This record gives sequence, C-alpha cells and structure tokens, in this order.
Amino acid sequence: MENILEKLVNNSKKAIDNGVYEISESLSNSEIDLAETMIKSQHAPLITEVKFSSPALGNIRKVSDPVTIALEMINGGASALSVLTQPFLFDGSPELFMKVRKIAKIPMLMKDITVDKIQIDAAKKMGADYFLLIQSLFDKKMVLEIDELIEYGHKNGLKILVEAHTSEEFENACKTDADIVGINNRNLDTLKIDLNTTKNILEKSNPSKIIISESGIESQDDIRFLHKCGVKGYLIGTAIMKNDDIEQTVRGLVHSIWK
Repeated sequence: MENILEKLVNNSKKAIDNGVYEISESLSNSEIDLAETMIKSQHAPLITEVKFSSPALGNIRKVSDPVTIALEMINGGASALSVLTQPFLFDGSPELFMKVRKIAKIPMLMKDITVDKIQIDAAKKMGADYFLLIQSLFDKKMVLEIDELIEYGHKNGLKILVEAHTSEEFENACKTDADIVGINNRNLDTLKIDLNTTKNILEKSNPSKIIISESGIESQDDIRFLHKCGVKGYLIGTAIMKNDDIEQTVRGLVHSIWK
C-alpha cells in the first residue's frame, strides 16, 4: 500500500499525463514582494488558502465560486492567497487558480505537489507569484533535484516556498535558495497535526530565511503562540474554509497580533 507522499507524487504525475497543466492563457503575477510585506506588516500576515478538500479531512467545503471566497479573504485583510491546483484529493485546478488571479491584486501561491518543470511552466502562465516544493520529497529522492527546480523557477520569474516538517528537512530547506521556508505542522505520513512542530524546530535553529507556519492554525491564540516562536507569516486554509463568514474569520485572525 502506497503511503501518503507516494500517493501525492503519483497524483501529480497522473495530472501531468492527463494534461491538467497545459495552459493556453498567460496571466501576470502581482509583482508584490510577499516576504517584504510580511516583515513590514503591523498585524498577522496571513496566506489564506482556497481549498475545498484535503487527504486528511476529505470534503472541507462544497465546491463553489472561488472568486467570491477569494474576495472575502482579501476584504478580511489576507496578505496573500494560496489556491490549490491539484485535482486529485484537493478538488483544485489551474482554471480555479486563474479565476482568482484575474481579480486578485495580492501575491498568489500555486499550491500543488510540484514534481516537474511542466508544473512550474503552468505556474508562470497562471500568474503565480510562488509555487510550493516539499522538502521531504527531495530528501527521499522521490523527484528531481530541488536546486534544479528552484533555479528553473527563479529563471522564470517565480519565487519558491519550500516546506519542511522535521528539523533535518528544515535545515536542508534553509540551505536552498528558497525565498520563504514553511514549517508544516502536519506529518504527511500520519496526517497528524502538532503546532509544537514549529516551536521545536525553531528552538534548535537560527534561520536566515523568512519562516512561515502551516497547518492546524485555527485561532488567535494559535497565531500568538507561533508569533512568539519567531515565524513571520501563517498559512491557513481549513479553519477559514469551513467557516460561514470567511471575511470576518480572516479579519479576526489578522488582528491576532499588533506589532
């Protein structure tokens, strides 16, 4: 039986084979420096995620107009948007991403399991500012060399978020030319979440990168806890997507801290 990571990688390869990332349009990105935005923000800089399903929870929210959701997130004060483009297990698509890109003026992250340059080409055409790389895939040699994909992304005018879950993955991610490093509080092998993952990793390191925390962030207290740990931004999806009042939920989380 394949584990979660193997399944995610195989799903991306299947999506590539199915032509999911063949994009005919060409959209522009925001040209806003997200890292600088997070550093200068007077409140909690949120990367809010348009995500209808996940491997851990199944259906999170009935698939609906992503533009309406994105506008509510933006009006609530989101610093950036993460939009799923992976169709399998996540109910995402490049089309969904591009609908949001056409109305959003803030930075956008193409959230996918990136395993091939074809997906990076798609990210550029869709107007993404960032795309995601998962460090463990490279540490386990499940896909191409991470430096190759980062270099390719930078040559195409994109920035990269590299995600780690363990201290070893985190140290490896910080050695790359990633623009932002994320600490995923979710163990992708077990799908269990522990916010102390961020705390424990940062206590053992002195990173030079901009660090964000991802997964399991649900409340103002969670953000205050992670802020004390030293992170600069917060990627939040499920806690927002499952809420009836998205705009007010985002606004409340953004105002968790005052710098």
